[in-house]
Order: sequence, then structure tokens, then C-alpha cells
Amino acid sequence: MEGSRKKDQGNNGIPDIFLPFAAEEVAESLLDWYGLAGRDLPWRQTRDPYRIWLSEIMLQQTTVAAVVGYYQRFLESFPNVTALAEASLAEVIDLWAGLGYYARARNLHAAANILVADYQATFPDSVEGLMQLPGIGRSTAGAIAALAFDQQVPILDANVRRILCRLFALQEPSRLSSAEKKLWAWAELLTPQQRVHDYTQAIMDLGALVCLPRNPLCSECPLKDLCQARCSGLEQQLPLKQPGKQVPQRHAMALLIHRQERYLVRRRPTSGFLGGLWEFPSIDFGAEDFVETQMARLMADHAVCGNPQRLGSINHVYSHFRLDLQLFQLAIDDLSQIGETDTESNWCSLTQLKTLALHGAHQKALEYLGE
Repeated sequence: MEGSRKKDQGNNGIPDIFLPFAAEEVAESLLDWYGLAGRDLPWRQTRDPYRIWLSEIMLQQTTVAAVVGYYQRFLESFPNVTALAEASLAEVIDLWAGLGYYARARNLHAAANILVADYQATFPDSVEGLMQLPGIGRSTAGAIAALAFDQQVPILDANVRRILCRLFALQEPSRLSSAEKKLWAWAELLTPQQRVHDYTQAIMDLGALVCLPRNPLCSECPLKDLCQARCSGLEQQLPLKQPGKQVPQRHAMALLIHRQERYLVRRRPTSGFLGGLWEFPSIDFGAEDFVETQMARLMADHAVCGNPQRLGSINHVYSHFRLDLQLFQLAIDDLSQIGETDTESNWCSLTQLKTLALHGAHQKALEYLGE
């Protein structure tokens, strides 16, 4: 196995990179393996950038098994970018219900509107152009450009990041700035000029099927003879974990108002955090605030009276904070007890709540409602 040295050609500031093998060996091995073991997925048999974009956004932080049904339902409702742009954001979010990370749905809708208004419903064919759209970072842009337009551009999603960390035995957490530069440079050098569409799918499949986060199936890997981590006995230790950060703690309470087995929910404003999602009436408060005082405010906001019963509490971690949510429930006799608000609201049965686009913490509240 003969190594090669690549001089800098725009490789993210890495002036001189040594590869312990010929770059062509990686592509050849991956493509041979992909022909035999690649996955047959609904978005694989298309070069339509709309469908590829939709699948790539849905697959961010989500498994293939969870995405397939949503992908097919989205195409039934929004078969092209114009149909998606013409839909309301509420329609898009409601169809996304259960898939999580709802900022992706808001970005899809925003990007569709930009594509229709500014690009005549066509997609840019370059990474730079695609990155101008909401929700598309460098790796997603690379995937769309490679899969839809056969551009020779690298990707660095979670699967590829893990493969490269092991392939080159990277001895630092992969999210560090210095590591990012190396990973992008390696990804760029390994991406072949020919069959980039197949190579991109192959390296994603290798991470999903073989180079697993835990207990990688090294004996089945087409790159096992090239992998520096395996050669060094480090395949179980790599990638190195990122040092943990302290997550801020927030506090809130939710009041589950119910009447005849239906619960009041309201939609959050479409802009801002968790925009467009549904939730039970709730209020944020500080750690030093009295729960009774905040409950009185929450009940006054909805013009209800009575003695709320405590259900329990929920801890839920969002992307940048941890939420302690106190749960209470209150039964009312008739709708006249509910004051009007400016927020869209609805009364839903437990069955309906399970399919509603409730945000994470309030989704967990359903566990207290039983069957």
C-alpha cells in the first residue's frame, strides 16, 4: 500500500497533506462494495434536485427508517417546489408532525418560497448557490450538488465524519476547528472525478451499514485494509468525543385544560423558537418564582378558575437549554369558561394529540394522560 502526498489546492488551509494510501483506492473499493451492498431507498432513483433536497433535509439527525414514510407523504402533498411554496407554513409543520427538529420544516418552506420567487422554481447547481438557501449547510449543499448535478464536491455528514476519523485515525475531537479543516480536506481529496453520484451514496451507506458508531463491522468493511484506526487497534475508541458543555436550565409550567376528554392546545407564533408548533397553555418562570403565582397568571390568561391538579414534571433537552416543565391539569364544564386569545387554538382528543405537531417537552406530557 503506497501513500501519497497532496499539496494544497484550496484544502481549507491545510498546506500539505499526506495520505497513507492512494486516494483512488478508497473510491474504487467503495464503489465495488456499493454495487453489491448499497441500499435501495426511495430517493435513490432520481436526479430531481427537489426530491434529493427534501430527502437530505429530512435525514438530518434522523434515521432512514423514520424518514421514508414522511418523504412519501410529503411528495404526495407537495410534488414539487412550487406546491411546497404555495402551502402555508402551518400545513407544512402539521405534515412534519412527529419527525422532530421542526426548524427543518420552517427552513424547507422558506427555501421553497425563495426558489420560486428568485430562481423560477429551479435549484442552483453549485455548493455556493445552494448554501444561500435557509437550512442548507456545506455538507447538505455538497450532497445535493453531487447527487443531482454530478458536481465533484465533498460531503461531511455524521456518517462520513465518523468514517474519516477512523480511516485516518484522527486523534482529536472531530468538531474542533483544526479537525474540521483536516476532515474537509480529506473528504475533498477522496472524492473522485468520475461517478461522484455513486461515490457520495456509497460513503454514506458505509457509515450507516458498516462503520457504525458503536461496534463497527470492520470485517465487512471494504476499507478495512486502508483504515488507520483498525491498523492501530483504535476502531472502538474513535472518533473521540467532544468535551461536554454546561447546558442552561429553564423552568416552565403547562396547564392541561380538558373538557369531555378533549384538551386545549394552541399554536405557537410561526416566527421564533419552536415556531408554528402546538403546545398546551404554558408559561415560563424563574427558579425563584412562586409556582402558585405563575399558575394564577396562566389561568387568568385563559379566564379559567378552579383547582388545578399536579400531574408531575418533565425534563427535556432542547438544542441549547434544558427545560424543567411542571404539569398540571384542570377540568372545565363548558367552553364559555375559556377566554379568547390571539393564538390559534383547538380542542383535541388524546388520539389527535398523538399525531399533532407538539414540540418535544409537551409531546412527553402525553405519557401522563393514559390511553
